[in-house]
Amino acid sequence: MIILLILLAIFVVLLVSNVQIVPQAHAYVIERFGGYHATWSVGLHIKVPFIDRIAKKVNLKERVVDFPPQPVITKDNVTMQIDTVVYFQITDSKLYTYGVEQPMMAIENLTATTLRNIIGDLELDETLTSRDIINTKMRAILDEATDPWGIKINRVELKNIIPPREIQNAMEKQMKAERERREAILKAEGEKKSAILLAEGEKESAILRAEAVKETAIREAEGEAEAILAVQTAIAEGIRKINEANPSDSYIAIKALESFEKAADGKATKIIIPSKVQELAGLVTSVKELMGEDK
Repeated sequence: MIILLILLAIFVVLLVSNVQIVPQAHAYVIERFGGYHATWSVGLHIKVPFIDRIAKKVNLKERVVDFPPQPVITKDNVTMQIDTVVYFQITDSKLYTYGVEQPMMAIENLTATTLRNIIGDLELDETLTSRDIINTKMRAILDEATDPWGIKINRVELKNIIPPREIQNAMEKQMKAERERREAILKAEGEKKSAILLAEGEKESAILRAEAVKETAIREAEGEAEAILAVQTAIAEGIRKINEANPSDSYIAIKALESFEKAADGKATKIIIPSKVQELAGLVTSVKELMGEDK
């Protein structure tokens, strides 16, 4: 009875120890008698004691590896340091287990050699301005090379491009000169726009002043014309009323004499007076003399 209980306990222990639960986004590679047998996916699995063994537990999540800077030489013989970041995912657990020894080291070395080959065909300026092209080329090459290893390369990014110190100093001076040039251009454009606006303002001001002078002259001319018209209208009205009153010849002669007197204004040296006016003037003088004698 005791032996049976012991055997039962051993069986339970063996059964429990060989029950395996594969978690989400993982896979277990199982070997039987030293050879590949199966790949366990997510769920509950039972391993045959002393026959099956778990060769490798594979993480199927996307992973990121940041490789240290690698020295590379450009086409124009400039040595720089470039570090890369690789995003990959295991798609085949069997190939990943048996395809290559130390997959991470293999990917790192493959990344370094691929980067050297690509940068070696580019000059310094192209390297600094062609990150997207380099990333795309590296991803395509690495993805093709790692396909037999059951690895899918999703993205490759150049994290840092570090040129030599003298190149950095030259680039900084060039950038400073470029900024100063742009600043000078912007300043010149601002002064140009300011001068144009000022000239346009003076032009508009001159136009407005000319229009104001023109308007003033027009109004003055209109006022003088209206005044002349009013005077002539008054004269015509006066003549019309005089004609309606049927004045005598004596009245007309007296008015004519007054007009000649105003015309002379004490400055004329010679005035020709019509005969009728002369006769009337003599008559007026005689009347004045008689009136003076009566007094």
